[in-house]
Amino acid sequence: MRVCVYGASSTKIDPVYIEEGEKLGMGIAARGWGLVFGAGANGLMGAAARGATRGGGNIIGVVPTFFQNVDGELYDKCTDLVYTETMRRRKMTMEELADAFVIAPGGVGTMDEFFEIFTLRHLKQHEKPIGILNTEGFYDDLLALLREMVETKFLVGSTLDCLLVSSDPDQLLDMIQREVEEKQKEDTDGESRE
Repeated sequence: MRVCVYGASSTKIDPVYIEEGEKLGMGIAARGWGLVFGAGANGLMGAAARGATRGGGNIIGVVPTFFQNVDGELYDKCTDLVYTETMRRRKMTMEELADAFVIAPGGVGTMDEFFEIFTLRHLKQHEKPIGILNTEGFYDDLLALLREMVETKFLVGSTLDCLLVSSDPDQLLDMIQREVEEKQKEDTDGESRE
């Protein structure tokens, strides 16, 4: 299984986010899963990759070609590095390679990635788990906004049911694993009834 991690590339964020990002990467590798990410060496992207490297995990970095000559920006220990022509294609490639997604704290790019994958799940274009790593309550306001959207009828309440939320990386990965196992069991039971 491969988990795509979306998160900040900033070097200026509080170290607590970096620590949790490294734990996330280590947890992915400890389960024998692979990491898919935006290939960045810094911020939470780099933290998750360093954690996965420390755990001996497989790491696929996906990056647009216009980043390829930027020194120090790309994580240099990727198992595979996939170049794309555009940012749009980068997102699509990451989505295709992943079996689950974790949204770590991040900025506008992370929000773009989250809302695209969340919208695709809502539109039943995939059934892959979506986890939100809510370190230090980073996503509390966003989650409150989504609940407000439900209350004011801009969003169907069941749409939020697909979001797995935890401030603990290992707990979040456990939640993802349970969802994957439940889906596999449903698929197997469905096949056996046919």
